[in-house]
Amino acid sequence: MTKAMRSIEGLAHPLPPAGRAMPHHPQSRSARRLPSLAGPAAWDAILGPRPPYPRLEGRKVVDFAIVGAGFAGLSAARRLKQLDPGATVAVLDAGRIAQGSAGRNSGFMIDLPHELTSDDYAGDSAASDRKIIDLNRRAIEFGAEAVAEYGISRDYFRRDGKINGAASGRAHDQNIAYAAHLSAIGEASELLDAQAMHALTGSRHYRSGLYTPGTVMLQPAGYIRGLAAGLADHVSIFEDSPVLELIRLDQGWSLQTAAGRVDAGAVLLANNGHLESFGFARGRLMHIFLFACMTEELSKETLDRLGGADNWGVTPSDPMGTTLRRIATAQGGNRIVTRTMSRFLPDMVTTDGDMRRATRMMRQKFDDRFPQLASAKMDYAWAGHLCLSRNGVSVARQLDRGLYAACVQNGLGTVRGTLTGIAAAEAALGTESAVSRHFADQPDPPRLPPAPLAKLGANLFIRWKEWRAHNE
Repeated sequence: MTKAMRSIEGLAHPLPPAGRAMPHHPQSRSARRLPSLAGPAAWDAILGPRPPYPRLEGRKVVDFAIVGAGFAGLSAARRLKQLDPGATVAVLDAGRIAQGSAGRNSGFMIDLPHELTSDDYAGDSAASDRKIIDLNRRAIEFGAEAVAEYGISRDYFRRDGKINGAASGRAHDQNIAYAAHLSAIGEASELLDAQAMHALTGSRHYRSGLYTPGTVMLQPAGYIRGLAAGLADHVSIFEDSPVLELIRLDQGWSLQTAAGRVDAGAVLLANNGHLESFGFARGRLMHIFLFACMTEELSKETLDRLGGADNWGVTPSDPMGTTLRRIATAQGGNRIVTRTMSRFLPDMVTTDGDMRRATRMMRQKFDDRFPQLASAKMDYAWAGHLCLSRNGVSVARQLDRGLYAACVQNGLGTVRGTLTGIAAAEAALGTESAVSRHFADQPDPPRLPPAPLAKLGANLFIRWKEWRAHNE
């Protein structure tokens, strides 16, 4: 009898005691909806084609099945194999790896607190910020180790740091306040004046910038591709294999797809907001969509007009402002990425109208910052899905017997996704660390108002916040 079969019989990996009472769940859970994201995943597209992973067909039996092959799912797979090298693991993705949310973010792997609901990213207290910094740096080192172990290009994992850009006096004051907060907790930062910001970015838009050195700038699709390729020698990876139903067995679970099934001793859901699609945390999760665009490959003449450094990243001093990145040839071309505009969409679907409005807004934001590049074309425009909870908690713990989650990244998919993947893997194997204890101790996400009221109220609030931060 194989180890996987022993796991199905409940012998290989006895479940740890639950940290809280497990509610009764039905014997099966069908997916109410599948991921749907508008536009191409530009970070993946600029790297060119790659050989596909197989689609799941027939029946497979494993110790662990992971739903989702993004930062959380692949980190969970790596952590499972670190803790139990003999475990059999299958990872299933609904689409193509690096074409979902993992290939649609801005690629900032941030070590410092980055609380999107605050005015300056600071957390509730110095103590909580220190804890978050420690966890975030654990995630970054986990990524750095994977880069070394799997031979991932270091151009996809650059320790460049980032800048909080400020265009207005109010935002400049936020930078000053955040710098003081960082100094009080022993963290370094450097205030850049307008001349330094122009020398770095080629833009005269910014009054100041606050540089912090610990952020890693990813080529997110390149990193995820490399992580999957490194794991493929040790785990089974399936693309274009959306899980349509979870069925509870006497021991373990069966995951049903259109063309096959996986029977597993334990399942890890690493599908972020689509946790709710299987009935968990229903009515408790905020589904926010952010929009981004990427320029064409900029010519040498255009780059000469731009000036500045080859690689940099600017987040807005006000969290509702505009994020910018410049990348160079090694990341997929000399290009600039603009990311702005938020929409609260409980149904997780963007409309053509959302994309048209976002594209117009991003074009204007780009032209405001780079009038010398007003003729530059946009090769790509896309939407990305963020999942937040009102109290900022993730869901990374046991949900049911043999069922675990690594979800709700609160807009911090690179770092928080890595951490929740680690936590879910450790919970599934009954192992504890500072990472898994942190998430196990978090409360549940609170309920949201009824969907129509939540959508109306949230989008009005977002519009007001965006208006207030329009120059950022």
